[in-house]
Amino acid sequence: MKRTTLMVTAIAIALSASAQKKWTLTECIDYALQNNITLQQAKLQKQSATEERKQAKAALLPSLSASTSQSFGYRPWLENGVATVTNGTVNSKVNKTYYNGSYGINAQWTVWNGNQNRNQVKLGEVSEQQAELQTETTANNIQERIAQLYVQILYMNEAVEVNKQSLETSKRNEQRGKEMVEVGKMAKADLAQLTAQRAADEYTIVEAESNIANYKLQLKQLLELTGDEAFDIEMLTAGDEQALAEIPALSTVYETALGGRPEIKNAQLGLKQSDIQMNIAKAGAMPTISINGGVGTSTASMSSQNWDKQIKTNFDASVGASVSVPLFDNRKTKTAVNKARIQREQAQLELLDQQKQLYATIEGYWLDAETNQQKFKTALTTVESEQASYDLLEEQFRLGLKNIVELMTGKDRLLSSQQNKLQAKYTTILNRQLLRFYQGEKMTL
Repeated sequence: MKRTTLMVTAIAIALSASAQKKWTLTECIDYALQNNITLQQAKLQKQSATEERKQAKAALLPSLSASTSQSFGYRPWLENGVATVTNGTVNSKVNKTYYNGSYGINAQWTVWNGNQNRNQVKLGEVSEQQAELQTETTANNIQERIAQLYVQILYMNEAVEVNKQSLETSKRNEQRGKEMVEVGKMAKADLAQLTAQRAADEYTIVEAESNIANYKLQLKQLLELTGDEAFDIEMLTAGDEQALAEIPALSTVYETALGGRPEIKNAQLGLKQSDIQMNIAKAGAMPTISINGGVGTSTASMSSQNWDKQIKTNFDASVGASVSVPLFDNRKTKTAVNKARIQREQAQLELLDQQKQLYATIEGYWLDAETNQQKFKTALTTVESEQASYDLLEEQFRLGLKNIVELMTGKDRLLSSQQNKLQAKYTTILNRQLLRFYQGEKMTL
């Protein structure tokens, strides 16, 4: 009974190890958005911007501080002291050391400084929004890269299956060639060509599988999975209907993306930021009005009064206002205003550049989708025609009606058409999905 239990446990462990998790595209994206280090760093930048905004807002309030100072002194040549009478006897005491203390609470409030403090709050809010948008941009870039790698793996995996079918055909041709050499119907040189083709097909499969492993490694790194963790994706076979689906219009995608993409919103905020900085720079030529006040008291050991009496007697309170008017600041304000104006022009150019880059990116995806969809439609007919042609060639070769060159040429044409079909299909699917992603839809397959 114990032995049976151990065997069942061992089998369960083996089945669990073999049942490796297969990651879907959605799972890859969700996991990366939670764990990718670059994205986590962007989120921390947003948190830092939030703290800066809170600090700028807190600067609108008065500041309050408490202070105290304690000092000890020594007068080595002091001759006069304090005389006291005790029981009719006069006692004189000279204290050459003394102690002083002061205590105070002070408040200060900037009432008006050309609205610099309020504009700093606005600037902090804009910076916080920009940091949030930068986080979204990073997340979008990660999602695009994951989709590209995921689809590339699917394409390469299906291409390997086509290459394996081609390898089986090469093996059959090689075996047929050996039989023909034995009966004297084929030269050994022709057989060598068939063998070389079979070896070339095997090499192609090994190379393709190596590329798949490399793409999986890149995808694994985006997900921040450690090196010893097993990783594989769910190998879906995309249907032809996905490649034949309608492609969104270029103008529609661009107009939608223009109003929704975070990089465009970030550039637009750059203009708002430069306007705020312009107002802050102009405030340098305006007066600053402040209110300050405080309460305090002091004590001294040289006094004849008790400590609590000194605290009360020496207590004072004050309140006042100050006005500072800049008259000549060595051109600091003018320079700041000019630099803010230059920064605004740079922000305008940055917005135009972002819009051009967005259009170029969308146009590239759209052209790839349109072109490869047409290639795929053509490839459907081409593969069917090449398959029928090769089947006939193979039969004719078996009967000795076609030579080795014609057979190999036909096989190469068939394999090329099959690979072209796969590449066009998956390229269309990927670029069509990227276009929909730029329209704000979720990345799916």
